[in-house]
Amino acid sequence: MNELAGQSTPIDYLPILIQLIVAVGFGVVTIIGTHLIGPKVRTENKLGAFESGVEVVGNARQPFSIKYFLVAILFVIFDIEVIFMYPWAVNFREFGWQGLVEMFVFMGLLLLGFIYIIKKKALDWD
Repeated sequence: MNELAGQSTPIDYLPILIQLIVAVGFGVVTIIGTHLIGPKVRTENKLGAFESGVEVVGNARQPFSIKYFLVAILFVIFDIEVIFMYPWAVNFREFGWQGLVEMFVFMGLLLLGFIYIIKKKALDWD
C-alpha cells in the first residue's frame, strides 16, 4: 500500500475502473448480441400491445381509483417496518430491555396507524 496514510494514487482506483469497464462492456455486448442473434420476424401480433393475456381496450390514460395508490403506500410502510425489524432482531441481546421497549413503541405506533386505516375503511373495495 501507500507509505503515506490517507493518500491514494491513481493505481488504487484500478479495480474500480476494471469493474466499471466489465459492467459497461457486458451491457453493451448483451444489447448488441441480442439484437444480432434475436429473431427478426415482425408481425402485427408481435408488435401489438399485450397486457397479461388480455386484449387492450380503451385509453391507457383513464383515471382509476385512488385505493390502488393507498394500498401501494401501505405496502411500502409495512415493508419498511420489516426492514427496521430485521437488524433489531439480529442485535436483540445487545439492545437489552431498552431496545425491547423501543421496538414495542414502534410496533404500537404502527398498530395505531393500521387501526386508523381500518376505522376509516380505507381498505374496503366497495
